[in-house]
Amino acid sequence: MHFALSEEEILIRDTARRMAADRLAPHAEALDRGEGRAHLLDNLRELARNGFATLNAPAEFGGAEAGAVSFALSIEEFGYACASTAVTLSVTNMVAEVINAVASPEQKAATLPKLADGTWAAGAFCLTESGAGSDPSSMRLRARKDGADYVLDGEKIYITSAEYAGIFVVWAVTDPDAPRGKGISLFLVPADTKGLTIGKAERKLGQHGSATNSVIFEACRVPASALMGRENDGFRVAVGELAGGRIGIAALSLGIARAAMDKATSYVKERRQFGRPIADFQGLQWMIADRATDLEAARLLILSAAATKDRGEPYARQASMAKLFASEAAHRATDTAVQLFGGAGYIADAGVERHLRDARITRIYEGTSEIQRLVIARETLR
Repeated sequence: MHFALSEEEILIRDTARRMAADRLAPHAEALDRGEGRAHLLDNLRELARNGFATLNAPAEFGGAEAGAVSFALSIEEFGYACASTAVTLSVTNMVAEVINAVASPEQKAATLPKLADGTWAAGAFCLTESGAGSDPSSMRLRARKDGADYVLDGEKIYITSAEYAGIFVVWAVTDPDAPRGKGISLFLVPADTKGLTIGKAERKLGQHGSATNSVIFEACRVPASALMGRENDGFRVAVGELAGGRIGIAALSLGIARAAMDKATSYVKERRQFGRPIADFQGLQWMIADRATDLEAARLLILSAAATKDRGEPYARQASMAKLFASEAAHRATDTAVQLFGGAGYIADAGVERHLRDARITRIYEGTSEIQRLVIARETLR
């Protein structure tokens, strides 16, 4: 089996690593304090201009056509430097992929270039509702046909990048009498559409630089041309595209975990107790060995899922495995990093407590760990 990256994948990874170090890392702590939004938006636009917002979109619409492996490598590097920026890019890339997979040529031409050149700092998914999280078929946001238009009414919650997204991909019920999951459609709604309102910013445990808001639709009128794909076919699209997003969150998890463990391993070689570096103690060495094994296994699962996607083969099972293992490994790694720092790890100045907080959500969004196990079991037993 050939495990080597291609020259293009190495170039993209190294470019992402350099930009992450130069542009993202210097502002990560400020973003965690709720400061520096202007830097975040500037960085998002610059990353877009370098191809990182539309890694899998067609070149004719400004995309990089780089593939899922390059996407995973890039998100890992950005997650290493700043989880808030990385999750924004991951979601924007998935918005671009949905548009590319489902939209008409006219819809692609109207939206993808604006994501690719940074005109829009981000794109956002409007899927989750208060009663429809792990079960999107239970959504209640309604899109009612009215002449040549659709009128959207309802609310979505926990929407990443809502405050600065230029375009929203919105799932809504178009046939409330259809069987469960069969009457849902998909719409493209620009941020400046009348009747679309961004709700309050949520106060969160981590990833403070990434905006998370409710999005309210009140008599929000969109033309019939806003419908993506076939009417009542949106649930199938949602289920299919979530798998690609899981690769992104797995890669983000790995980046966060790597950053925490790199800081911890440097620290244990410098910190001295009982007359020698604490790295000399076997108990700590075993902790580091376990986490290093975790991260290598996570990397292989992520690249396997991404390579399977690039080959055009079914990859839902692999994506769920990667997301489950990487997010759980990130939890273990960031907790271990705090423990290796001892009391210093609990203090913000060390930086590892931020990684611990940033990693916690990776076990929840894009499908909880419990949902990933259900997907894996279903696919294995099929």
